[in-house]
Amino acid sequence: MPLTADRCICLRKSEYSETSQIVTLFSRGHGILRLIAKGAHRRTKAGASRFDGGIDLLDSGHAVFMGDAARELATLTDWKLGEGHLELRKNLRGLYLALYAAELVGMLIEERDPHERAFDALENLLPPLATARREEAFLGFELDLLREAGFFPELGVCVSCSQDVEMRGMVGFSPSRGGIVCARCESSFADRMSLDHRLLRLLRQMPADADPNRLPRLTRHQTDPLNRVLAAHVEHALGRRLRMPNYILSRGTGKPERESLCPSGV
Repeated sequence: MPLTADRCICLRKSEYSETSQIVTLFSRGHGILRLIAKGAHRRTKAGASRFDGGIDLLDSGHAVFMGDAARELATLTDWKLGEGHLELRKNLRGLYLALYAAELVGMLIEERDPHERAFDALENLLPPLATARREEAFLGFELDLLREAGFFPELGVCVSCSQDVEMRGMVGFSPSRGGIVCARCESSFADRMSLDHRLLRLLRQMPADADPNRLPRLTRHQTDPLNRVLAAHVEHALGRRLRMPNYILSRGTGKPERESLCPSGV
């Protein structure tokens, strides 16, 4: 069976045995792949390993794998670490946002369905998440990924009556309908979530594929409500719960919704 090589980012990992791992890699040219890395933790007498001693979440590297589309689990034959994102791992908030980005990619993109733009966006996102630009960088990535995957919400007109939404005070967002609702229709939607009209305007004005350094500086006071609404939208669209919003969203007190324990996988 022929070998295939590609640039990859690790989205998930689990220990298969004392020496092996099962990893989910997002590859640039082949989409999401589930692979078994046999002997990932095994080293030779010389101390060498084909997998650099194992693959960690968010690691970027060059992978060589063997398998075809008909097989659920292909075999990873070689891994060369390119970037371990050490600075990102020193920043808990940035790390949580990176893990959430990995979770969204894994849920919104089908296995073995190439999305080069989404791969490049995730690769370009990880460095700024270690900086003060993390909030706007993640929000820009999140919106771009929703566009790329075909899950972008309706932000232009009311999803019920197709009329313009009055941009003042609080506006409504319905996860079940995948967009905003006007004041006349909002009583018909029990799942309506309130959103400040200024934040809705911010979403509308966020350019696609924007350089984080050109985006307005954002704080969690602005991004938490937006991330909460978008998470509810994704969960309803997929019919599945997301794990990482419990770590990145505050209750309004500045504390995360769950204890600050780094999840073991995404």
